[in-house]
Amino acid sequence: MSRLHIALSSLRSKVILIFFAMLIVPFLLFAYYTHVKAIEGISNANTSVSHSFLIQARQNFEIYLSRLNDQLNDLIGNKQLQDLLEKPPSGLEEERAFTVNMLTFLNQQSSAVDAFRVHLYPLPPGSYGDYMYTIGASDILNQEKWFRLAMNTISPLWHLSMPSNGRYAKPLLTYSKRFTGLYDRDPRAIISADISEDQLRRYFSPSGNIAGQKLLLLDENGQVIYDSSANEWTGEPEIAERFNILTAGTEISETLVIDGQKYLASRLKLDSQPWYLVSLSPLSELTGSIDEINRLMLIFLVAYLLCCVGVVIYLTSQFTQPIVRLVQLMRKAEKGHFHHQSAWSHRNDEVGWLYRGFISLTTQIETLIEEASRAEWKKKELEFQVLSHQINPHFLYNTLESIRWKAETLGRSDISEMVAALGNLLRLSLNQGKEITTLRREIEQLKAYVQIEQARMGQNIRILYSIEPELLSLPFLRLLLQPLVENAIQHSIRDNFEQGKILISAYRVKDDIVIDIIDNGNGIPKETLDKLHLDIRKEALQSTGTKGVGLRNVNERLALYFGDSYRLQIQSSSDSGTTITLKHPVMKMENPQLNQESPESAAVL
Repeated sequence: MSRLHIALSSLRSKVILIFFAMLIVPFLLFAYYTHVKAIEGISNANTSVSHSFLIQARQNFEIYLSRLNDQLNDLIGNKQLQDLLEKPPSGLEEERAFTVNMLTFLNQQSSAVDAFRVHLYPLPPGSYGDYMYTIGASDILNQEKWFRLAMNTISPLWHLSMPSNGRYAKPLLTYSKRFTGLYDRDPRAIISADISEDQLRRYFSPSGNIAGQKLLLLDENGQVIYDSSANEWTGEPEIAERFNILTAGTEISETLVIDGQKYLASRLKLDSQPWYLVSLSPLSELTGSIDEINRLMLIFLVAYLLCCVGVVIYLTSQFTQPIVRLVQLMRKAEKGHFHHQSAWSHRNDEVGWLYRGFISLTTQIETLIEEASRAEWKKKELEFQVLSHQINPHFLYNTLESIRWKAETLGRSDISEMVAALGNLLRLSLNQGKEITTLRREIEQLKAYVQIEQARMGQNIRILYSIEPELLSLPFLRLLLQPLVENAIQHSIRDNFEQGKILISAYRVKDDIVIDIIDNGNGIPKETLDKLHLDIRKEALQSTGTKGVGLRNVNERLALYFGDSYRLQIQSSSDSGTTITLKHPVMKMENPQLNQESPESAAVL
């Protein structure tokens, strides 16, 4: 499982997955969307055309039914027919005469009725035995359901008959209605008009635009009473069950599956009858061109996949595989194996640049390791030399103390004081090798330095201290003030010790200790001041010569320890002297003994 996870998380696997996700998935989604929209568009178009065709067929058929009803009404209202049916025959001779006269009448008048044939059944049929026998009517006619319904209602009825033998052994749609006398309400007879499939085909023939299209006429129960395909489904009960959805739903189109074939069904209800006109179009015919397009798209997809696989192989061999090899080289480099050769260094693309960059990097690392080894060896050598020549500070302090004692014995108090100040200066400057001292010790070192300078020059240096007492115990970077005061003595007030003054002012501003070293000397020359200004580059400080060594040293140490925002700020003029402002961050105490001026004290930011 872990190997599978590693394989899937590799760059090669990600490239392949992203490639297929960006190219194959959108293509499949587009193909599916196109297919669905094409089927939907064709179905909507076919539904619209079929619906328009059904509307026209319904209109024509409604006209035909209305005309057929009028023709039968004209036949019923014929006086000759009414006279023949006025009363039943009383004997055999009258029956025969009725039969001849009625058949003659029907032969003459039925041509005016647009139907396959016209039947007339006198009521009650038992009183017209000879006639009923002559027309071939069944003896049990009055037991048939349609006949009983026709006898008991004055509304016209329709029923489907399915003759299985005879001269016209095809389904017939029969229109029947009972009528009475012209001047009374006594039932006279039932007249029926048979409508054949040939006559219905005049109104319900498919458009012929779609192969296999069917046009059906359904009753309210879903039974097929006319099928344009040679009445294949006419009167079939199983088919009626499948078409119930068309007589119960509200949609004008449905998709049906009949005998394994899909049809797009469009329906329309008649106005005068509870019947439905249905157009069935095979989906295979509607989507034949779509299927051809799908086959072409499948072929294209296979070719597209093969091309994609080729592209993936090319990308893998030309890009991901070299990167995998580079990763392997990097892992070897992590273990210290820098000696390798790359067969890809001749490439001029980004992969070649990566290899050449990696080779250059490992070469530099090897060089740096060698230099570090040499530097470490040289450092140990220097340390040995330093240890060999190091003077014990206690020996030096004891020697200075002996000199001071001898000077006092000889009555040379000036030499004694100078030696004492030098020892104090040396002790405070060394600070046992630690960079961090306190502001109090830094001031003491400064005072020792000033005392030595006064003794050396034989001049009294007037220097004032204005320091907030709470700042004296705070940690402070050593050897910052002495170079600045030395610069003020040597370059500002040396020519006029009688009038020259130096003021050391220390105060706190938020999280910083601010120290101003102010003198009233001649100031720093403008060209030197420009080079020493805060906003100039470091190289300018290095070009000031010996006059700027102390300033440069302090400035660089402040920037090195605390950042560029803590560089010196210098203001100088020939009239008002020089003001050097030094900012030092307030540091946290690492050792509480620092407040007690312990030699072992230290601090951190």
